[in-house]
Amino acid sequence: MSAIGTVRKVFGGGRLSAFGLACAALTLAAPAHAQDDKMVPIAIPAQPDAIVLGTGPLPGATAPEVWHQQYGSLFARNVTVATLTPYLPDPAKANGTAVIVAPGGGFRTLSMENEGSDVAKALAARGVAAFVLKYRLNQTPQDMAEFDRSMTAMFSNAARPTTRLKPEAAIANLAPQIADARAAFALVRKRAGEWHVDPSRIGMVGFSAGAMLTMATTLAGQDAKPAFIGLVYGPLEPVTVPADAPPMFAAIAADDPLFAGKGLGLIESWMAAKRPVEFHLYEQGGHGFGMYPKTTTSTGWFENFAAWLRMHGMIKAAG
Repeated sequence: MSAIGTVRKVFGGGRLSAFGLACAALTLAAPAHAQDDKMVPIAIPAQPDAIVLGTGPLPGATAPEVWHQQYGSLFARNVTVATLTPYLPDPAKANGTAVIVAPGGGFRTLSMENEGSDVAKALAARGVAAFVLKYRLNQTPQDMAEFDRSMTAMFSNAARPTTRLKPEAAIANLAPQIADARAAFALVRKRAGEWHVDPSRIGMVGFSAGAMLTMATTLAGQDAKPAFIGLVYGPLEPVTVPADAPPMFAAIAADDPLFAGKGLGLIESWMAAKRPVEFHLYEQGGHGFGMYPKTTTSTGWFENFAAWLRMHGMIKAAG
């Protein structure tokens, strides 16, 4: 079966548009209500709590930021100025742990709710200070129809056999996004007292492209130094693991049309380096399940992640 055929099988036959097919493979997978796959342009939502990170506008960018609704969720694209939005727990419940949340979207769009604010709110409910990183993106056509065609073309290219860029090599290609992540860590540490955060307990969780950014930020070293990382349906290629690599949580579905079935090199790399790692392979879930309610066991990834954080002392045990 072709890659496009696989995505159609996983995400509901012919009901998805060309854009839906492309995005299903690139991180905007439909939830159970796949009929909502039509993109609807919307005004940029008010973001009163968003903090500009000061990494500057994306060099050479000309298209302004735009948002749309799809699958009952919100997405941003053509982001040229990075921001960080806090989702803080009740101070009485704050446990000192913080997580920077990196949504996915193929570095062309960001799943701001399913892989952003919905995750952050769930973490805050458990006493964790969460921060959604709206990082800078590659430019896309302003017109929706042209954007649809560009995503379909990108998906077609992704379906062809290619040599995937190794995670270490991706660092140079993701310089703006890594700079955004580093600035996010610096800001949370700077305001740790105000936000009831322990500066030594700031981690990062990313989804698809956001998982790539999380790994690239970890491997880049420098001053970010996540205390722990979560990679949800990201690539599993082997890497050279730093001696001080943080504990890693990883989750993916076996029917993921992008990253499953290509070996577990990343997990084996962490194990060989004798660094803490927990890995969940769900039978079903496709790509991009995030916080969408689905009938597959992949929906349980968040509770697994929270239990893992609890095991590491990052979340207080109930009672």
